[in-house]
This record gives sequence, structure tokens and C-alpha cells, in this order.
Amino acid sequence: MQKNETQFYDIESTQKIRSAADYEKRVRTVRHAIMLLLGISFIIFIAIAAFAVVKSGVGNFIRAFHSIEPLYYIAATLVLFLGYMIRFPKWEMYMKRLGIKINRRKNLAIYLSMYSMDITPGRWGRSIVAYTINKLTGAKFSATFPAIVVDIFTDFLGFVVMLTIATVLVKGYYVITAILIVLLLIPFVFFYSSTLFNIVQGKLRRVKRLKGFFRAARLYFKNHKRMGVDVYAYSMVFTIPAMFTNGLALYLVILSFGVHIGLMYLPAVLFIFYFTLLLGMVTGVPGALGVTDVAMATSLTLFFQSLPASYDITSATALGLASVVTIFYRIISIWFVQGFGSAALTYTFKYWKS
Repeated sequence: MQKNETQFYDIESTQKIRSAADYEKRVRTVRHAIMLLLGISFIIFIAIAAFAVVKSGVGNFIRAFHSIEPLYYIAATLVLFLGYMIRFPKWEMYMKRLGIKINRRKNLAIYLSMYSMDITPGRWGRSIVAYTINKLTGAKFSATFPAIVVDIFTDFLGFVVMLTIATVLVKGYYVITAILIVLLLIPFVFFYSSTLFNIVQGKLRRVKRLKGFFRAARLYFKNHKRMGVDVYAYSMVFTIPAMFTNGLALYLVILSFGVHIGLMYLPAVLFIFYFTLLLGMVTGVPGALGVTDVAMATSLTLFFQSLPASYDITSATALGLASVVTIFYRIISIWFVQGFGSAALTYTFKYWKS
């Protein structure tokens, strides 16, 4: 009997070791996939930047680059980072509403790790934090996913508010802006309409492979009710100022390249930022790479050409200046964000231990 018990425990121990090894293998696979995604995205960005340099003329690009004033650029980076930190209190509120208890230091690391996935289409890669929370607290994915949906949606609402204000200030593009906003709102219908879910579930309930999905979806809608309508109002208090800082950062980057435009031009710069990002978001391209870059460089070129002659910007130099501003803004708005997000994600990998 004792021999049989020993064999049983040996088999159980062996199974645990194999299970742990398989788990570690899966974790490594996820890490490698994330690094590969970031690497490919960075190569695409470099290719776009190289094309912009050649298109604008290497000489014009170098002259624009030599005019950089580091203090303004550092200020732009700090303002951008401040915008992300401003939004942390709303993330804490989501966790509180969902009954998930995490100390503030760990929660901050998890929150920042979300931005390592902003390069993914629609930023839905942020759902990776649901896995981190699961390994840390045991909370199911369906219990934490509502927080991710609300976070993305309120970010978008804050973006829409600032875009609308900028559109009113520049007095144009009302129709196309409204159409694009409506198109981007459509995906959220599937995350907020339990009626639509019930209709789909009724049509496909006999499909066995979808039973697990429907079960998770039911739990998602059940947990989402715990958020409450007031959470959205609370979120906007932080999201709208945060979205303003993103546009303000572009204004500071323009100042950093010696184009000392007054505050009277700030609404135009804000509109350029929000509208060109909107165009990129509609395409669904990861990080809005390519679309936003081209649209921003083109819009800035027209903007610089429209400035008074006292700014000494010619048609020949406007494109080079616009290109360097776009590239350096995208460096902080994408790669700086990916940098601190990836660092936080790497730190939270220790919570992934089985």
C-alpha cells in the first residue's frame, strides 16, 4: 500500500512539473509574440520615417532637425506622460467597482502595462492585463474585461469631446468628423448591447463550439452592470484633460523646432492632431501607423505654409519641417508610450507565475 501511495505521489509530482513547464513555455511564447509585434511595428515606422525624409529632401530635414530646442521637446514628453498618469484614478475606480482588491503599487504597474498594447488594432490588446490580474488575484477574465472596455470607451469619448471642441473652433469638417465618429462607435455596440447579444445567442445557441464564448459573455454583461453610469461621468473628469495634453504635446513639439507660434494657433494644432488620429483610427491599422503619419505631415505642411512671412517658412522648407515634427511627435506618442508600457509589462510578468 505504501509503495502504491509513493508511486501515486511521484506521478502527481511529475504531472505538476510538466504542467509548470508547459505553462512557462506558453508565457515565453506570449512574450516572444509581443516582442515580435513591437519589432515589426518599429520597422514599419522606420520605413515610413525614411520615406518622409527622402520625400521632404534630406537637406531640408537636416536643417529642421538642427533647429531643435531640447527643453520644449522634454516638456512635450513630460506633458504626454502626465496625460497617462492623470487617467490612473479612473482605473482604480474600475477595480473598486468590480470588487478586485490590488494594492496601489501593483495596480499602477498593471495599469501602465496596458499601454504596451496600444499598438494593437483598437487597443484591444490591453486585455492582456486581465490575464495579469487573474494570475495575481484569481479574478476571472470575464470579471475584469468590463474595466478594459470602459477604459477604452471613455478614452474614446474624451477624444471625441476634444475633437468636437477643436472642430468648432476651426469652423469646418463637421460632416466628415461626425461620420467617422459614428463609424468608430459601432464596435462598442457589441460590448454594451445585451439585447444584441441575446439575439445572436438565440440564433447560434446550438453551435457547441460557441457555448464557452456565450457563457463568458453572459458573465461579462453581468459584471459590467456593477460599473454603474456614474463611473462614466467620473472617468471623463480625468479623460478630457488627459486627451488635451496629447494635443498640447504636439504644440510643444512644434515650438521645439523653432516655430514659436502663439496660443492663437493652438486650436488649429489641436484639430490637426485629433483629426489625423481619427483618420488613422478608422482604418484599424495598428498604432494608426502610416495613415496618421501621412495625414499629419500633410496637414502640418499646409499649416506652416499658411503662417505669416515673418516665420520665414517657404513652400520648399514646409514639408521638411512638417516631416521632422511628425516623426518626433510620433516617437514620443508611440514609442515613448510603448517604452514605459513594455517596461511595466515586463515587470508584471512576475505576477504570471503559476
